[in-house]
Amino acid sequence: MSISPTGAPPGDGSPGAGRRGTRELVRRLFHAPHPPAPLFAGSPGRWLRLLPYPAVLALTSVFVPVTIQVLVNDYGVPGGIAGALAVGQAAPMLMLVHRPLRAWWIVFGTDVAGALVLLGLPEREGTIWPWTPPAMIGCLFVLLAVALREPRRVLTGVWLATGAAGLVLHLVAPGRSDGGALLLWVLGAVVLVIGAAVRERSEAQRRLVEQETISEAERARRTLLEERTRIARELHDVVAHHMSVITVQADSAPYRIGGLSEEARAEFASIAGSARESLSEMRRLLSVLRSDGAGGELAPQPGLGRLQQLVEATVRAGFPAELSLATEVRDAVERGDVPQTVDLSAYRIVQEALANAVRHAPGARTRVSVTASDGHLTILVVNDPPPQAGSPLEVSGTGHGLVGMRERVRLTGGTLDTGPLPDGGFRVAARLPLPPSRPPSASPAPEDL
Repeated sequence: MSISPTGAPPGDGSPGAGRRGTRELVRRLFHAPHPPAPLFAGSPGRWLRLLPYPAVLALTSVFVPVTIQVLVNDYGVPGGIAGALAVGQAAPMLMLVHRPLRAWWIVFGTDVAGALVLLGLPEREGTIWPWTPPAMIGCLFVLLAVALREPRRVLTGVWLATGAAGLVLHLVAPGRSDGGALLLWVLGAVVLVIGAAVRERSEAQRRLVEQETISEAERARRTLLEERTRIARELHDVVAHHMSVITVQADSAPYRIGGLSEEARAEFASIAGSARESLSEMRRLLSVLRSDGAGGELAPQPGLGRLQQLVEATVRAGFPAELSLATEVRDAVERGDVPQTVDLSAYRIVQEALANAVRHAPGARTRVSVTASDGHLTILVVNDPPPQAGSPLEVSGTGHGLVGMRERVRLTGGTLDTGPLPDGGFRVAARLPLPPSRPPSASPAPEDL
Protein backbone atom coordinates (compact mmCIF):
# COMPACT_ATOMS: atom_id res chain seq x y z
CA MET A 1 0.00 0.00 0.00
CA SER A 2 1.28 3.40 -0.89
CA ILE A 3 0.77 6.54 1.09
CA SER A 4 1.48 10.20 0.61
CA PRO A 5 1.88 12.23 3.79
CA THR A 6 0.98 15.44 1.96
CA GLY A 7 -2.17 16.59 0.24
CA ALA A 8 -5.65 17.53 1.29
CA PRO A 9 -7.84 15.23 3.36
CA PRO A 10 -10.63 13.40 1.63
CA GLY A 11 -13.18 15.89 2.85
CA ASP A 12 -11.29 19.02 1.75
CA GLY A 13 -13.40 20.56 -0.99
CA SER A 14 -11.24 23.61 -1.64
CA PRO A 15 -10.80 24.45 -5.36
CA GLY A 16 -7.02 24.03 -5.21
CA ALA A 17 -7.28 20.61 -3.58
CA GLY A 18 -9.98 19.61 -6.06
CA ARG A 19 -7.88 20.56 -9.06
CA ARG A 20 -4.82 18.78 -7.69
CA GLY A 21 -6.88 15.73 -6.84
CA THR A 22 -8.48 15.62 -10.29
CA ARG A 23 -5.12 15.90 -12.06
CA GLU A 24 -3.68 13.19 -9.83
CA LEU A 25 -6.77 11.04 -10.41
CA VAL A 26 -6.45 11.21 -14.18
CA ARG A 27 -2.66 10.76 -14.12
CA ARG A 28 -2.83 7.67 -11.91
CA LEU A 29 -5.49 6.14 -14.11
CA PHE A 30 -3.12 5.90 -17.07
CA HIS A 31 0.23 5.95 -15.28
CA ALA A 32 0.03 4.05 -12.00
CA PRO A 33 3.02 5.08 -9.82
CA HIS A 34 3.18 1.79 -7.94
CA PRO A 35 3.38 -1.83 -9.13
CA PRO A 36 0.16 -3.87 -9.06
CA ALA A 37 0.92 -5.26 -5.61
CA PRO A 38 -2.21 -6.64 -3.95
CA LEU A 39 -3.88 -5.02 -0.97
CA PHE A 40 -2.40 -6.09 2.37
CA ALA A 41 0.67 -7.45 0.58
CA GLY A 42 2.85 -6.25 3.44
CA SER A 43 0.76 -7.85 6.17
CA PRO A 44 2.62 -10.34 8.40
CA GLY A 45 -0.17 -12.93 8.39
CA ARG A 46 -0.59 -15.13 5.32
CA TRP A 47 -4.35 -15.34 5.84
CA LEU A 48 -4.60 -11.54 5.77
CA ARG A 49 -2.63 -11.36 2.52
CA LEU A 50 -4.98 -13.91 0.90
CA LEU A 51 -8.18 -12.44 2.34
CA PRO A 52 -8.81 -9.84 -0.44
CA TYR A 53 -9.11 -12.50 -3.16
CA PRO A 54 -12.10 -14.46 -1.76
CA ALA A 55 -13.60 -11.16 -0.58
CA VAL A 56 -13.73 -9.57 -4.06
CA LEU A 57 -14.89 -12.85 -5.56
CA ALA A 58 -17.75 -13.03 -3.06
CA LEU A 59 -18.71 -9.39 -3.65
CA THR A 60 -18.80 -9.86 -7.41
CA SER A 61 -20.81 -13.06 -7.23
CA VAL A 62 -23.36 -11.36 -4.95
CA PHE A 63 -23.68 -7.96 -6.62
CA VAL A 64 -24.06 -9.12 -10.22
CA PRO A 65 -27.32 -11.12 -9.72
CA VAL A 66 -28.67 -8.69 -7.10
CA THR A 67 -28.12 -5.72 -9.41
CA ILE A 68 -29.85 -7.49 -12.30
CA GLN A 69 -32.81 -8.42 -10.12
CA VAL A 70 -33.20 -4.88 -8.72
CA LEU A 71 -32.91 -3.22 -12.15
CA VAL A 72 -35.39 -5.61 -13.79
CA ASN A 73 -37.96 -5.95 -10.98
CA ASP A 74 -37.83 -2.54 -9.28
CA TYR A 75 -36.89 -0.19 -12.12
CA GLY A 76 -38.27 -2.04 -15.16
CA VAL A 77 -34.99 -2.12 -17.07
CA PRO A 78 -34.88 -4.63 -19.95
CA GLY A 79 -32.96 -7.80 -19.14
CA GLY A 80 -30.12 -7.27 -21.63
CA ILE A 81 -29.46 -3.70 -20.52
CA ALA A 82 -29.77 -4.70 -16.85
CA GLY A 83 -27.21 -7.47 -17.36
CA ALA A 84 -24.76 -5.10 -19.03
CA LEU A 85 -25.15 -2.52 -16.27
CA ALA A 86 -24.77 -5.18 -13.58
CA VAL A 87 -21.54 -6.46 -15.13
CA GLY A 88 -20.18 -2.91 -15.46
CA GLN A 89 -21.06 -2.04 -11.87
CA ALA A 90 -20.03 -5.28 -10.14
CA ALA A 91 -17.49 -7.15 -12.28
CA PRO A 92 -14.75 -4.47 -11.82
CA MET A 93 -14.70 -5.42 -8.13
CA LEU A 94 -12.42 -8.25 -9.20
CA MET A 95 -9.80 -5.55 -9.85
CA LEU A 96 -9.95 -4.14 -6.32
CA VAL A 97 -7.05 -6.28 -5.10
CA HIS A 98 -4.55 -4.89 -7.61
CA ARG A 99 -6.07 -1.86 -9.38
CA PRO A 100 -8.80 -0.33 -7.21
CA LEU A 101 -8.55 3.11 -8.84
CA ARG A 102 -9.15 1.75 -12.34
CA ALA A 103 -12.01 -0.34 -10.97
CA TRP A 104 -13.53 2.84 -9.57
CA TRP A 105 -13.32 4.55 -12.97
CA ILE A 106 -15.28 1.69 -14.59
CA VAL A 107 -17.84 1.47 -11.79
CA PHE A 108 -18.23 5.25 -11.67
CA GLY A 109 -18.80 5.50 -15.42
CA THR A 110 -21.27 2.60 -15.40
CA ASP A 111 -23.18 4.14 -12.47
CA VAL A 112 -23.55 7.40 -14.40
CA ALA A 113 -24.65 5.48 -17.51
CA GLY A 114 -27.14 3.52 -15.41
CA ALA A 115 -28.57 6.76 -14.00
CA LEU A 116 -29.08 8.07 -17.55
CA VAL A 117 -30.77 4.81 -18.56
CA LEU A 118 -33.12 5.05 -15.59
CA LEU A 119 -33.86 8.66 -16.49
CA GLY A 120 -35.34 7.49 -19.80
CA LEU A 121 -37.69 5.06 -18.06
CA PRO A 122 -40.88 5.89 -16.20
CA GLU A 123 -40.37 6.62 -12.54
CA ARG A 124 -41.60 3.90 -10.19
CA GLU A 125 -42.80 4.41 -6.68
CA GLY A 126 -40.41 3.37 -3.91
CA THR A 127 -37.23 3.71 -5.97
CA ILE A 128 -34.35 6.14 -5.56
CA TRP A 129 -32.39 7.96 -8.22
CA PRO A 130 -29.76 8.64 -9.57
CA TRP A 131 -28.04 5.73 -7.78
CA THR A 132 -29.72 2.39 -7.21
CA PRO A 133 -29.21 0.69 -3.82
CA PRO A 134 -26.84 -2.00 -5.22
CA ALA A 135 -24.86 0.65 -7.12
CA MET A 136 -24.56 2.79 -4.01
CA ILE A 137 -23.41 -0.06 -1.75
CA GLY A 138 -21.03 -1.42 -4.38
CA CYS A 139 -19.54 2.03 -4.88
CA LEU A 140 -18.83 2.28 -1.16
CA PHE A 141 -16.87 -0.99 -1.27
CA VAL A 142 -14.90 0.34 -4.23
CA LEU A 143 -14.22 3.62 -2.42
CA LEU A 144 -12.96 1.69 0.62
CA ALA A 145 -10.50 -0.26 -1.55
CA VAL A 146 -9.32 2.98 -3.17
CA ALA A 147 -8.85 4.60 0.24
CA LEU A 148 -6.70 1.65 1.40
CA ARG A 149 -4.39 2.11 -1.57
CA GLU A 150 -4.23 5.70 -2.83
CA PRO A 151 -2.92 8.95 -1.25
CA ARG A 152 -5.07 11.80 -0.05
CA ARG A 153 -4.95 13.87 -3.25
CA VAL A 154 -6.44 10.99 -5.22
CA LEU A 155 -9.11 10.40 -2.58
CA THR A 156 -10.06 14.07 -2.77
CA GLY A 157 -10.45 13.81 -6.53
CA VAL A 158 -12.54 10.64 -6.25
CA TRP A 159 -14.81 12.22 -3.64
CA LEU A 160 -15.28 15.44 -5.60
CA ALA A 161 -15.93 13.57 -8.86
CA THR A 162 -18.61 11.49 -7.16
CA GLY A 163 -20.24 14.57 -5.70
CA ALA A 164 -20.00 16.49 -8.98
CA ALA A 165 -21.66 13.66 -10.94
CA GLY A 166 -24.49 13.49 -8.41
CA LEU A 167 -24.94 17.27 -8.52
CA VAL A 168 -25.09 17.36 -12.33
CA LEU A 169 -27.67 14.55 -12.42
CA HIS A 170 -29.71 16.32 -9.76
CA LEU A 171 -29.72 19.53 -11.83
CA VAL A 172 -30.74 17.54 -14.93
CA ALA A 173 -33.83 16.09 -13.22
CA PRO A 174 -34.41 17.85 -9.90
CA GLY A 175 -37.94 16.52 -9.60
CA ARG A 176 -36.78 12.91 -9.75
CA SER A 177 -33.77 13.22 -7.47
CA ASP A 178 -34.67 12.39 -3.89
CA GLY A 179 -31.38 12.83 -2.01
CA GLY A 180 -29.61 9.67 -3.16
CA ALA A 181 -26.77 11.68 -4.70
CA LEU A 182 -26.18 13.55 -1.44
CA LEU A 183 -26.37 10.33 0.58
CA LEU A 184 -23.65 8.65 -1.51
CA TRP A 185 -21.50 11.79 -1.27
CA VAL A 186 -21.72 11.85 2.53
CA LEU A 187 -21.26 8.11 3.00
CA GLY A 188 -18.39 8.16 0.51
CA ALA A 189 -16.61 10.81 2.57
CA VAL A 190 -16.99 8.70 5.70
CA VAL A 191 -15.67 5.57 3.96
CA LEU A 192 -12.73 7.45 2.43
CA VAL A 193 -11.76 8.97 5.77
CA ILE A 194 -11.92 5.59 7.53
CA GLY A 195 -9.95 3.86 4.79
CA ALA A 196 -7.33 6.63 4.71
CA ALA A 197 -6.96 6.44 8.49
CA VAL A 198 -6.46 2.67 8.38
CA ARG A 199 -3.93 2.96 5.58
CA GLU A 200 -1.95 5.72 7.26
CA ARG A 201 -1.94 3.86 10.55
CA SER A 202 -0.63 0.75 8.80
CA GLU A 203 2.00 2.81 7.03
CA ALA A 204 3.03 4.47 10.29
CA GLN A 205 3.40 1.07 11.94
CA ARG A 206 5.49 -0.19 9.02
CA ARG A 207 7.77 2.81 9.21
CA LEU A 208 8.07 2.40 12.97
CA VAL A 209 9.12 -1.24 12.53
CA GLU A 210 11.66 -0.20 9.90
CA GLN A 211 13.03 2.50 12.19
CA GLU A 212 13.26 0.09 15.10
CA THR A 213 15.10 -2.38 12.88
CA ILE A 214 17.53 0.31 11.78
CA SER A 215 18.00 1.50 15.37
CA GLU A 216 18.60 -2.06 16.56
CA ALA A 217 21.20 -2.59 13.83
CA GLU A 218 22.90 0.69 14.80
CA ARG A 219 22.92 -0.30 18.47
CA ALA A 220 24.41 -3.68 17.62
CA ARG A 221 27.06 -2.01 15.45
CA ARG A 222 27.86 0.52 18.19
CA THR A 223 28.12 -2.26 20.76
CA LEU A 224 30.46 -4.17 18.48
CA LEU A 225 32.69 -1.12 17.96
CA GLU A 226 32.75 -0.34 21.68
CA GLU A 227 33.73 -3.90 22.52
CA ARG A 228 36.45 -3.91 19.88
CA THR A 229 37.79 -0.62 21.24
CA ARG A 230 37.80 -2.08 24.73
CA ILE A 231 39.63 -5.17 23.48
CA ALA A 232 42.15 -2.94 21.71
CA ARG A 233 42.82 -1.08 24.97
CA GLU A 234 43.32 -4.29 26.88
CA LEU A 235 45.42 -5.81 24.11
CA HIS A 236 47.68 -2.77 24.25
CA ASP A 237 48.35 -3.40 27.93
CA VAL A 238 49.18 -7.04 27.22
CA VAL A 239 51.46 -6.31 24.28
CA ALA A 240 53.06 -3.32 26.01
CA HIS A 241 54.08 -5.56 28.89
CA HIS A 242 55.81 -8.02 26.54
CA MET A 243 57.51 -5.22 24.60
CA SER A 244 58.79 -3.69 27.84
CA VAL A 245 60.28 -7.05 28.85
CA ILE A 246 61.94 -7.36 25.42
CA THR A 247 63.40 -3.85 25.78
CA VAL A 248 64.82 -4.55 29.23
CA GLN A 249 66.28 -7.90 28.12
CA ALA A 250 67.84 -6.39 25.02
CA ASP A 251 69.35 -3.47 26.97
CA SER A 252 70.75 -5.68 29.74
CA ALA A 253 72.03 -8.51 27.53
CA PRO A 254 75.55 -7.02 26.99
CA TYR A 255 75.95 -6.72 30.77
CA ARG A 256 74.52 -10.14 31.61
CA ILE A 257 76.29 -12.10 28.88
CA GLY A 258 80.03 -11.81 28.64
CA GLY A 259 82.19 -12.08 25.54
CA LEU A 260 79.68 -10.62 23.10
CA SER A 261 81.05 -9.37 19.80
CA GLU A 262 80.37 -5.84 18.57
CA GLU A 263 77.93 -7.22 15.99
CA ALA A 264 75.93 -8.95 18.74
CA ARG A 265 75.94 -5.80 20.89
CA ALA A 266 74.72 -3.76 17.91
CA GLU A 267 72.00 -6.32 17.25
CA PHE A 268 70.76 -6.13 20.85
CA ALA A 269 70.84 -2.34 20.67
CA SER A 270 68.78 -2.47 17.46
CA ILE A 271 66.24 -4.79 19.10
CA ALA A 272 65.93 -2.46 22.09
CA GLY A 273 65.49 0.57 19.81
CA SER A 274 62.79 -1.14 17.77
CA ALA A 275 60.97 -2.18 20.93
CA ARG A 276 61.08 1.40 22.28
CA GLU A 277 59.75 2.75 19.00
CA SER A 278 56.92 0.22 19.05
CA LEU A 279 56.08 1.20 22.63
CA SER A 280 55.94 4.86 21.63
CA GLU A 281 53.59 4.08 18.74
CA MET A 282 51.31 2.06 21.00
CA ARG A 283 51.23 4.85 23.59
CA ARG A 284 50.07 7.27 20.88
CA LEU A 285 47.43 4.77 19.82
CA LEU A 286 46.34 4.29 23.42
CA SER A 287 45.94 8.04 23.88
CA VAL A 288 43.39 7.97 21.04
CA LEU A 289 41.55 4.92 22.37
CA ARG A 290 41.35 6.44 25.84
CA SER A 291 40.32 9.89 24.66
CA ASP A 292 36.95 9.42 26.39
CA GLY A 293 38.70 9.78 29.73
CA ALA A 294 37.86 6.29 31.03
CA GLY A 295 40.10 6.35 34.05
CA GLY A 296 39.00 2.89 35.10
CA GLU A 297 40.81 1.42 32.09
CA LEU A 298 44.14 2.35 33.70
CA ALA A 299 43.69 -0.35 36.35
CA PRO A 300 45.50 -3.69 35.98
CA GLN A 301 43.64 -6.07 33.70
CA PRO A 302 41.80 -8.89 35.51
CA GLY A 303 42.10 -12.58 34.76
CA LEU A 304 41.16 -16.05 35.95
CA GLY A 305 42.78 -15.38 39.31
CA ARG A 306 40.05 -12.84 40.08
CA LEU A 307 37.06 -15.02 39.16
CA GLN A 308 36.50 -15.89 42.82
CA GLN A 309 36.21 -12.20 43.68
CA LEU A 310 33.81 -11.68 40.77
CA VAL A 311 31.52 -14.51 41.89
CA GLU A 312 31.64 -13.36 45.51
CA ALA A 313 30.64 -9.85 44.46
CA THR A 314 27.67 -11.33 42.60
CA VAL A 315 26.62 -13.29 45.68
CA ARG A 316 26.92 -10.19 47.90
CA ALA A 317 24.59 -8.38 45.46
CA GLY A 318 21.90 -10.95 46.30
CA PHE A 319 22.21 -13.32 43.34
CA PRO A 320 23.18 -16.94 44.13
CA ALA A 321 26.26 -18.06 42.21
CA GLU A 322 29.00 -20.63 42.64
CA LEU A 323 32.38 -21.16 41.03
CA SER A 324 34.17 -24.39 40.14
CA LEU A 325 37.76 -23.73 39.10
CA ALA A 326 39.68 -26.88 38.18
CA THR A 327 42.98 -27.54 39.95
CA GLU A 328 44.88 -27.69 36.66
CA VAL A 329 43.54 -24.24 35.81
CA ARG A 330 44.68 -22.82 39.14
CA ASP A 331 48.12 -24.34 38.64
CA ALA A 332 48.37 -23.02 35.09
CA VAL A 333 47.44 -19.52 36.27
CA GLU A 334 50.02 -19.64 39.07
CA ARG A 335 52.74 -20.84 36.68
CA GLY A 336 51.80 -18.20 34.11
CA ASP A 337 51.03 -20.80 31.45
CA VAL A 338 47.77 -19.09 30.44
CA PRO A 339 48.36 -16.37 27.79
CA GLN A 340 47.21 -12.97 28.94
CA THR A 341 44.75 -12.61 26.06
CA VAL A 342 43.09 -15.92 27.01
CA ASP A 343 43.25 -15.05 30.71
CA LEU A 344 41.58 -11.67 30.18
CA SER A 345 39.02 -12.99 27.65
CA ALA A 346 37.96 -15.78 30.03
CA TYR A 347 37.36 -13.27 32.80
CA ARG A 348 35.34 -10.95 30.54
CA ILE A 349 33.19 -13.82 29.25
CA VAL A 350 32.32 -14.94 32.78
CA GLN A 351 31.70 -11.32 33.78
CA GLU A 352 29.26 -10.73 30.91
CA ALA A 353 27.53 -14.10 31.42
CA LEU A 354 26.92 -13.30 35.10
CA ALA A 355 25.64 -9.85 34.18
CA ASN A 356 23.19 -11.38 31.68
CA ALA A 357 21.95 -13.85 34.30
CA VAL A 358 21.39 -11.03 36.78
CA ARG A 359 19.48 -8.95 34.20
CA HIS A 360 17.30 -11.63 32.65
CA ALA A 361 16.91 -14.25 35.42
CA PRO A 362 17.06 -12.45 38.78
CA GLY A 363 17.26 -14.83 41.69
CA ALA A 364 18.22 -17.82 39.57
CA ARG A 365 21.15 -19.93 40.71
CA THR A 366 24.17 -19.57 38.41
CA ARG A 367 27.05 -22.03 38.15
CA VAL A 368 30.44 -21.11 36.70
CA SER A 369 32.82 -23.88 35.72
CA VAL A 370 36.33 -23.44 34.29
CA THR A 371 38.33 -26.52 33.23
CA ALA A 372 41.33 -27.25 31.04
CA SER A 373 41.75 -30.31 28.84
CA ASP A 374 43.07 -31.25 25.40
CA GLY A 375 44.88 -27.96 25.02
CA HIS A 376 41.74 -25.85 25.58
CA LEU A 377 40.28 -23.80 28.38
CA THR A 378 36.57 -24.55 28.74
CA ILE A 379 34.30 -21.97 30.35
CA LEU A 380 30.72 -22.97 31.20
CA VAL A 381 28.20 -20.57 32.77
CA VAL A 382 24.71 -22.01 33.37
CA ASN A 383 21.84 -20.29 35.11
CA ASP A 384 18.56 -21.87 36.23
CA PRO A 385 15.18 -20.37 35.35
CA PRO A 386 13.98 -17.58 37.68
CA PRO A 387 12.52 -19.00 40.92
CA GLN A 388 9.27 -17.08 40.42
CA ALA A 389 7.49 -15.56 37.45
CA GLY A 390 8.42 -12.01 38.32
CA SER A 391 9.35 -9.37 35.80
CA PRO A 392 13.08 -9.46 34.97
CA LEU A 393 15.23 -6.37 35.14
CA GLU A 394 15.19 -6.40 31.32
CA VAL A 395 12.06 -7.78 29.64
CA SER A 396 13.68 -8.72 26.32
CA GLY A 397 17.33 -9.13 25.52
CA THR A 398 18.99 -7.46 22.57
CA GLY A 399 21.84 -9.96 22.32
CA HIS A 400 24.41 -7.17 22.57
CA GLY A 401 26.13 -8.81 25.53
CA LEU A 402 26.82 -11.85 23.38
CA VAL A 403 28.51 -9.61 20.82
CA GLY A 404 31.34 -8.91 23.25
CA MET A 405 31.70 -12.61 24.05
CA ARG A 406 31.96 -13.50 20.37
CA GLU A 407 34.60 -10.83 19.83
CA ARG A 408 36.62 -12.17 22.76
CA VAL A 409 36.41 -15.72 21.46
CA ARG A 410 37.30 -14.60 17.94
CA LEU A 411 40.35 -12.78 19.31
CA THR A 412 41.75 -15.98 20.81
CA GLY A 413 40.65 -18.32 17.99
CA GLY A 414 38.21 -20.27 20.15
CA THR A 415 34.55 -21.23 19.89
CA LEU A 416 31.39 -20.00 21.61
CA ASP A 417 28.06 -21.78 22.09
CA THR A 418 25.11 -20.03 23.73
CA GLY A 419 21.41 -20.79 23.98
CA PRO A 420 18.42 -21.51 26.22
CA LEU A 421 18.01 -24.78 28.09
CA PRO A 422 14.90 -27.01 28.08
CA ASP A 423 14.11 -26.13 31.71
CA GLY A 424 14.06 -22.39 30.97
CA GLY A 425 17.63 -21.60 31.96
CA PHE A 426 20.47 -20.36 29.77
CA ARG A 427 23.94 -21.67 28.95
CA VAL A 428 27.15 -19.99 27.79
CA ALA A 429 29.98 -22.32 26.77
CA ALA A 430 33.34 -21.09 25.44
CA ARG A 431 36.49 -22.99 24.44
CA LEU A 432 39.69 -20.98 24.27
CA PRO A 433 42.95 -22.52 23.00
CA LEU A 434 45.89 -22.91 25.35
CA PRO A 435 49.57 -23.22 24.33
CA PRO A 436 51.30 -26.56 24.87
CA SER A 437 52.35 -26.97 28.47
CA ARG A 438 56.08 -26.72 29.18
CA PRO A 439 58.08 -29.00 31.46
CA PRO A 440 58.73 -27.35 34.84
CA SER A 441 62.48 -27.21 34.15
CA ALA A 442 62.13 -25.58 30.74
CA SER A 443 63.07 -21.91 30.52
CA PRO A 444 60.35 -19.56 29.35
CA ALA A 445 60.31 -18.68 25.69
CA PRO A 446 60.94 -15.02 24.82
CA GLU A 447 57.41 -14.55 23.50
CA ASP A 448 55.97 -15.67 26.84
CA LEU A 449 57.84 -13.04 28.84
